[in-house]
Amino acid sequence: MAAQISNGTPNGSNSGYTLRDLPKSNVFTTNLPPDPAFPTPEKSHAAPRNALGPRLVKNALYTFVRPEPTKDPELLAVSPAAVRDLHLKPDIENDPDFLATVSGNKIISWDLESDEGIYPWAQCYGGYQFGQWAGQLGDGRAISLFETTPDPKTGVRYELQLKGAGKTPYSRFADGKAVLRSSIREFVVSEHLNALGIPSTRALSLVLAPKARVMRERIEPGAIVCRFAQSWIRLGTFDLPRSRGDRKTLRHLSTYVAEHVFQGWESLPGAFDAESPLEVSRGIPKDEIIGEGKDAQNRFSRLYREVCRRNAKTVAAWQAYGFMNGVLNTDNTSIFGLSIDFGPFAFMDAFDPTYTPNHDDHMLRYSYRNQPTIIWWNLVRLGEALGELIGAGAKCDDETFVHEGVQKDYVDELVARAENLIEKAGEEFKTVFMAEYKRLMTKRFGLREFKESDFDALYSEWLDTLQAHELDFNHSFRRLGSVKLEEIDTDEKRKEVAGRFFHQLGVEGGEDKARERIAKWLEKWRARALEDWGEGNDEERAEAMRKVNPNFVARSWILDELIQRVEHKGERDILKDIMKMALNPFEEEWGWNKDEEERFCGDVPKSCGLMQCSCSS
Repeated sequence: MAAQISNGTPNGSNSGYTLRDLPKSNVFTTNLPPDPAFPTPEKSHAAPRNALGPRLVKNALYTFVRPEPTKDPELLAVSPAAVRDLHLKPDIENDPDFLATVSGNKIISWDLESDEGIYPWAQCYGGYQFGQWAGQLGDGRAISLFETTPDPKTGVRYELQLKGAGKTPYSRFADGKAVLRSSIREFVVSEHLNALGIPSTRALSLVLAPKARVMRERIEPGAIVCRFAQSWIRLGTFDLPRSRGDRKTLRHLSTYVAEHVFQGWESLPGAFDAESPLEVSRGIPKDEIIGEGKDAQNRFSRLYREVCRRNAKTVAAWQAYGFMNGVLNTDNTSIFGLSIDFGPFAFMDAFDPTYTPNHDDHMLRYSYRNQPTIIWWNLVRLGEALGELIGAGAKCDDETFVHEGVQKDYVDELVARAENLIEKAGEEFKTVFMAEYKRLMTKRFGLREFKESDFDALYSEWLDTLQAHELDFNHSFRRLGSVKLEEIDTDEKRKEVAGRFFHQLGVEGGEDKARERIAKWLEKWRARALEDWGEGNDEERAEAMRKVNPNFVARSWILDELIQRVEHKGERDILKDIMKMALNPFEEEWGWNKDEEERFCGDVPKSCGLMQCSCSS
């Protein structure tokens, strides 16, 4: 059983938990194999800190390891949304344990005198980076503190983790630290994505480590982000044992994910319909095998499909909102379908489907248009890792198969079944992706129902228009929402309204051509809006569009300015002000500085569009 500490009741009242009072567990470390060099917390804690440094770790999924101390930490920001969702006290930053914990200076879940409680750990995993196998990677600068289920009604369990807290066995040749600039970016964007409704890991706090001088392209100040997620397991967590032929760990990990991350085998998708890639049922007992021959589907095939479906929906949301991760390696792809590990990410400015925010991505592998393809490429690697389990069909629990592997007389059948099921999962991935993308885009265009003709006549034509005239992706939707149908009931009016979508400094491709093309599109959009909403419902439609089309987007130029002002000018309040906007992106105003708010929601400065940055952080 996983260790549980705390009675699960907020300290003294219903006002919220302190970090110490949060109900805690260690389901991950209780159920999965530890580093054999440090099999218990006592062994790890007794070891000198430098003994916990980089090395190869085999037959394990994590190492017990404590954070390195941070000298004179400064708490820069706390996310109010994260505080709310973790059911913490609203003034949690005033709790004396808080800064000590999120800076890595105190392990509140472990009793040093009794050697009891929950001890921190770092995950072991591998990954394909830019399409090439990179070997063992792991949490090189991330250390998990504990798990918590703050709301027993939902039963949602989060794993709290410090990023930038020091070396682990998985740091390779690095220092285990994170720099302030990348930490600011991750702190803002993870909370911003969540506010937009896009599945993402979260961020609770941002701490400056002023005495840590971290060498990247230059010497920079260090920082620590306390982040949390329902799971930090990646596709790369499966890649590593597969590369080592570690069948036992792969099966163990797969079972853990199904039973403890996805809440049981019965919660996974049901069978593939013979005529369709979509499921026909759920709630299938874990030992039941569906189908015969190459179509036989066991519980591991249903686990694979769950991961594929979740990632299909997430990448659809990225495409609908113009978000790019920048480094979609398999170790940066979440088993839970979360946006994870933010390096050279960006939101789209002027629409360009070939844009990649990563200046090291010379082949445009991780560009906007390639993201769905790359996520599926990563999922095929997961299918290969699970291939033996999903291909085994009804034999997946046979003693001979479990302990000895595939017998020669069964190899061809197993391979054929695995390939067939991965192919079917690919069809389902496309179906789920397109359904979610259409759903989101229908809302963004202010329509109630999707019609097949909308995809080419409205969606594709609008994106082509944005690209041809270098118009802003997210601004275009927000500004479309403010257009009243009576303002575009004639061609002359439509050409006049078209100018609202131009950059303040002009438009590429000629103003007359742009006005004419946008006017033709507005005519078709007006007809569809009337079809869905009828006459006299402009304000209702506009309100619906305001709720899904952000006024504020955490663009690269804004984050760059934020970093400059925090790191080099010593401004602190600007971080909190930007977070107000990031956490409430659909509002018209935020009540701190009207001129600044309008500037951050306005046109991207011409010299700052489609910026790129490095993976270094």
